[in-house]
Amino acid sequence: MSNLPPCIAIDPSLNIKGSTQKRIGTIRANPLCRLLLPCSVGLFLVGCQPDNTPISGSELTSIDANGFSAASIYTIDANRQVLDQLPFEDTQDFTDAKRGFIASLPDLNVSGSQGETIWNTPEYDFIEGEAPTSVNPSLWRQASLNNIQGLFEVTKGVYQIRGFDLANMTIIEGKTGWIIVDPLTTAETARVAIEFVNQELGEKPISAIVFTHSHMDHFGGALGLFKGDIQTELAGIDIVAPAGFMHEATSENVMAGTAMVRRAMFMYGKRLPRNERGHIDSGLGKEPAFGTFGILAPTISVEIDESHQIDGVQFDFQIVSGSEAPAEFTFYLPEQEAYCGAELVSKTMHNLYTLRGAKVRDALQWSRSIDEALMSQREAKVYFGSHHWPIWGGEAIDDFLEKQRDTYKYIHDQSVRMLNAGLTPSEIAEAIQMPPSLSNTFSSRGYYGTTKHNAKAVYQAYLGWYDANPVNLDPLPEESAAIKYVAVMGGADAVLKHAEAAYLEGSYRWAAELLNHLVFADSDNSAAKALLANTYDQLGYQAESAPWRDVYLSAAYELRNGSPEKGIDLVSMKQILLRSPVENFMQSMASRVIGPEAFGEEFLLNIHFTDLNENYVLELKNAVLNHRKAPKNPQANATLNISHELFVDIIIGSASASDILFSDELNIEGSKLDLVSFFGLLDKPKGVFNIVTP
Repeated sequence: MSNLPPCIAIDPSLNIKGSTQKRIGTIRANPLCRLLLPCSVGLFLVGCQPDNTPISGSELTSIDANGFSAASIYTIDANRQVLDQLPFEDTQDFTDAKRGFIASLPDLNVSGSQGETIWNTPEYDFIEGEAPTSVNPSLWRQASLNNIQGLFEVTKGVYQIRGFDLANMTIIEGKTGWIIVDPLTTAETARVAIEFVNQELGEKPISAIVFTHSHMDHFGGALGLFKGDIQTELAGIDIVAPAGFMHEATSENVMAGTAMVRRAMFMYGKRLPRNERGHIDSGLGKEPAFGTFGILAPTISVEIDESHQIDGVQFDFQIVSGSEAPAEFTFYLPEQEAYCGAELVSKTMHNLYTLRGAKVRDALQWSRSIDEALMSQREAKVYFGSHHWPIWGGEAIDDFLEKQRDTYKYIHDQSVRMLNAGLTPSEIAEAIQMPPSLSNTFSSRGYYGTTKHNAKAVYQAYLGWYDANPVNLDPLPEESAAIKYVAVMGGADAVLKHAEAAYLEGSYRWAAELLNHLVFADSDNSAAKALLANTYDQLGYQAESAPWRDVYLSAAYELRNGSPEKGIDLVSMKQILLRSPVENFMQSMASRVIGPEAFGEEFLLNIHFTDLNENYVLELKNAVLNHRKAPKNPQANATLNISHELFVDIIIGSASASDILFSDELNIEGSKLDLVSFFGLLDKPKGVFNIVTP
């Protein structure tokens, strides 16, 4: 469409003045184009005001209340092509997602103790019918499937709650009560779920809890299953988890948790509106619930492939640790002929690398684990998982497992082939093509992970961050490089002009790259920020991956509204942190030492946990904090005697200064001044750092 500029749908009533009119030209609004492109340059025009003063929202009818622009003709065309590429006539998933339906709670709205929203099903009522122009139709299909909510019978004695949280809760009828598998993310959603189960199926006590793996959406709601005193009610209840569960579940977020949570706000669209121009889904489910998180220590730790009788039900466990999670198992129920794939397999391509940030997962091990499941579950008549809906019939299950296995192995093998040919991560991501047998299978589509970023993960796993080009060995930091790029390209106006041209041609990836340089060179350039936000809108609208969509649209949101003033409330993590090994906190403390401020400083401290009867000796020297579990060192500058719980309260910020100063759980021996000076050398990250601006 080389003749696009004369076809821009500009409302004649807009008062476009000065340099904006000179750059755009005097354009007459074409009615046909207004139909096709309600206002594709809405915020693009906003950003081009010579005084950088945005046009009022009431004058831009295609800009919604949150500032998001309409889909451009290029986005509309790209999304229309998806309809021609994929077998949308195949509706088996919808049949399966509704099979066994018992009841639902369509008006489910769960609130926390402070009135905050934990879960709100009606927010997604807008997802019905055909995909709007601002959503990739394939992602819309996945979001529609994930909207099917309620209690379902999987097979005799096996039920699932779906759509009450990001993950599923599975309920298995045992000899004396309910065996709960993966009790959701938060106590609030789990409480509503188990009450609904008892209401619909008849009340039974909890006889066992099974955690399939060490990610919080599968264990964080455990405490919500109980009404009274938890320790009393836990008596006699088996809690089953894979070996290494407690270490992995409590350790993942301690070291880099601040950065992970901030990035997760982008990945899951935490700040986005729930509508057709905002967050619609997470690929695995609607969204993670943010409430009160808890954990329970296993009484049975499964270390190898083995069988266990749990409340009269035989579970044949398969260890798949090192695939989707570092501690994970699947299981087969021979009496029910049912296979639980946990999160080893899902109705989407999963992440070898998650955008919130984490260690890269082993694609080859993942594929091998699925192959082992395929070989060992030949008798299964039904598959169910920790996310999405079940599959019935041995042939359909085998086909699903084969394609899941080959999805990860193909990405692995082709990425390795290309890296050995000298291709860089970005080149591999651009070149890799999935075979039609996989790319035309909805369960292998990239609703969560994507072929592109998973291919980069394989490269990272084998070769790390360096692509062997020496220019990338010691490059300039992003902001410094941006200033030089903008200068060499002729200054801000020249870069903006090129970016506008790229935007008008639908070259959104290139426009974003140009504008990112301009924003990092001049974060006060509202014209550049406005056009970059509009560019991210289009990239988000075209994305098939829900996290990619949320990342792009979150970037657009923050370009328009700024970074958040507050990060996640760590108080909700207290029960998890209380279970975290003290060693993790000591190392986390070491990673917060502000190096340059500690040059030349030396401290020797004792931290004695009075309730644990454990002492840690901390030594700061060479601007490095080392620690060891050892008896109190009499040469220490100071000794902090403190209860473990108060220590955690201080970390999460729930203990006030008066709580600390007057608490019987805290006592200081030695130099208080040295203790204060030491803690003054520790960084206090707030988790609200900028991402799309310097």
